[in-house]
Amino acid sequence: MSLTISYNTAMIIVLSPAKTLDYEFESPHDYSVPSFLNESSKLISQLKKKEPKDIASLMGLSDKLASLNYDRYQSWSASKELSSSSKPSMLVFKGDVYQGLQAEDLSKSEMKFAQKHIRILSGLYGILKPLDLMKPYRLEMGTKLETSEGKNLYEFWGNKVQKNVLEELNNQKSDLLINLASKEYFTVLGKLPEEVNVVSPTFKDYKNGKYKIISFYAKKARGLMAKWIIQNKVTDFEELVKFNVDGYKYSKSESTSTVPVFLRKP
Repeated sequence: MSLTISYNTAMIIVLSPAKTLDYEFESPHDYSVPSFLNESSKLISQLKKKEPKDIASLMGLSDKLASLNYDRYQSWSASKELSSSSKPSMLVFKGDVYQGLQAEDLSKSEMKFAQKHIRILSGLYGILKPLDLMKPYRLEMGTKLETSEGKNLYEFWGNKVQKNVLEELNNQKSDLLINLASKEYFTVLGKLPEEVNVVSPTFKDYKNGKYKIISFYAKKARGLMAKWIIQNKVTDFEELVKFNVDGYKYSKSESTSTVPVFLRKP
C-alpha cells in the first residue's frame, strides 16, 4: 500500500499497553469500539480452554495472578457498550508510561486529538484507539500462545496491525510514525515500507558519571512525551525535538534523524 507523503504535517504515535489496570473511575469522554474484536474473540476462545496452571506456565504468573486472569478470560466478551468492566483503554492503563501520560487529566479537546493520533499496541486487541472500550485482560505480545494462525501472537496478528497503521497514516496524508512503544510491541508492525519515517525517541538519565537508559524513567518519559504531544498538538519532527519536560532536553550531538535523544541530569 502506498502512502501519500505530506512532509510530516501529521503523525501517528504508538505506545505499549500496561499490566496494571484501573476500572474505578467514571469516564467523562465518549467511547469507540476496537477494530479487531473478531480476532480478540478468537484469542479468548483459545485462552478459555486453559486451566489456571496452564496460564501460570504460559505467562510466568503466580497462582493468584493466573486465577485472576482465568476468571477474566471466562467472563470476557466483545463489549461494544460502556460498563463497569468495559472502559476507554487509555484511561484504564496505569503502568509506568501512563504515570507520565496521566490521561485522566486530558480535556475533551485534548482527548479528541489523542483519539486521532495515539495508538496503543495490544496482544489481545492488536491495536487500540485511546477511547476504544477494553475489558480487563493480561496477554503480552511476546506470549507464545499457539493458534491456528501460528505459534505466537506475532504470527497470529500477521500484517493486520501494520495495515491498520498504514491506513491511518494514509488517511492523515502523513508518513511519520513516532515509536514510543517497547521492542516487544513495536515488532508486531513488522517491516514497514521505506516511505514510512519511523522516529524512535530515546530518553537517558545521568547516573554514575554517564548517560544511560534507566527503564522506569524511560517508560515514564515516553508517557510524558505522549502527553506533551497531545497538549501541544504536535504534528511534525521539528516540533517534537522541542520536548523539554521534567528535565529532559534534546541533544543534537547524541541524536540521529530517526533516533532523537533526550538527556536529563539531576
